[in-house]
Amino acid sequence: MSLARRIADLFRIKAHKVLDSAEDPREVLDYSYSRQLELLNKVRRGVADVATSRKRVELQLNQLQESAAKLQGQAQQALSSGKEEIAREALTRRVAVLSQAEDLKGQHTSLRAEEDRLTLASQRLQAKTEAFRTHKEVIKATYTAAEAQTRIRESVTGLSEEMGDVGLAVQRAEDKTAQLQARAGALDELLASGALEDATLPAGHDDLQAQLDGITAGGDIDEQLAQMKRQLHAAPAPPALSTESTGDERRGQEGTS
Repeated sequence: MSLARRIADLFRIKAHKVLDSAEDPREVLDYSYSRQLELLNKVRRGVADVATSRKRVELQLNQLQESAAKLQGQAQQALSSGKEEIAREALTRRVAVLSQAEDLKGQHTSLRAEEDRLTLASQRLQAKTEAFRTHKEVIKATYTAAEAQTRIRESVTGLSEEMGDVGLAVQRAEDKTAQLQARAGALDELLASGALEDATLPAGHDDLQAQLDGITAGGDIDEQLAQMKRQLHAAPAPPALSTESTGDERRGQEGTS
């Protein structure tokens, strides 16, 4: 297969796909029904034209028959008057008129047969058109119901285009949120490990400064503890208040005396 043929086939496939997606079966059915009505009207006009021609032939045939009867009477009248030549001429004309009448009778028979054939075809086509109209309405109603059911189910299941867009938007938001959370966690770990500097700290506050600050803070705490110990040793001992200690003191005095 040549490249041009493949390209042409591809364009036809794409065009068919676009047309199929844009085609509404209800519009196609209505259009087909309108075309059948047009054809039915043409057949009916044909029947009317043939019937008109048949009627004209009938009128001409009646006129020829009247003319033949009139010539017959004229021939008899001329012959009664002893005018044989005139009677002969009238009879000659009568024969010509009857010959024309026979030709018209043949045309009339043909037109009658054609009229009957077209009338039968018109009746059959009308019956088919009415049946197609009924079938068309059933198909349209079924298609409309199926379309409505599909749209409802797509809306419920989230398969419609709008719900699909909403689902994608939610998914993208969740993905971005997860990425930001992971980035924030990684930055916290890097700041805690010292791999990154905290931009909120004063300028020049590096690791060495942090260690020096820790030493200074530790020295202050040690100084406070030492001061509290000195104050504790310098305070006088509280007096003894128990009765047991008082009895011991009395027995000691008696022993000394």
